[in-house]
Amino acid sequence: MGKHSRPGPPNQPSRAVPRVDADAPFAAYDKRRRPPMDIYRRHRPVHGGAGHLRPDDPRVLEEWSGFAYEPAGTAPGLAAAQEWVSELQISDDPAA
Repeated sequence: MGKHSRPGPPNQPSRAVPRVDADAPFAAYDKRRRPPMDIYRRHRPVHGGAGHLRPDDPRVLEEWSGFAYEPAGTAPGLAAAQEWVSELQISDDPAA
């Protein structure tokens, strides 16, 4: 690897975004409103800690509002929370 190679795993796309379009007045604003790592939904254990260690514990479901992650509900366990997170990804697929 060279001195100027992109950090991170090689199997993930670059987070580099194109230059701001001068004709679009809100292009820079829209760029700042993207969620971290393009994750619009996530889940966290209610009592904190590593989620994979206690898969039967309830989860807090969080959704990106354009500025921060906000609570969107709860799930009874890890499987239900993962299903909720992947639900958005499937419904946004234009081929489906």
